Amino acid sequence: MVNFNVRFPDDLHARVRAQAAADRRSINSEILHLIEVGLTAIAAETPDRRGGDPATPAPLRRKPDSSPA
Repeated sequence: MVNFNVRFPDDLHARVRAQAAADRRSINSEILHLIEVGLTAIAAETPDRRGGDPATPAPLRRKPDSSPA
């Protein structure tokens, strides 16, 4: 497992803490749950990605080349 430090604004931390308490989870478990739910929702909305995997980057859409020819 990877140890990852994240800075949260006070108001967002309070919301996560309250949701964790309501769901009877630790704050860490609540954050992991929310990330999993969010990534699942993104995968359902992005069929253009290989296998619907949100961790697989979508092809980059390049801007038209504006450099002089």
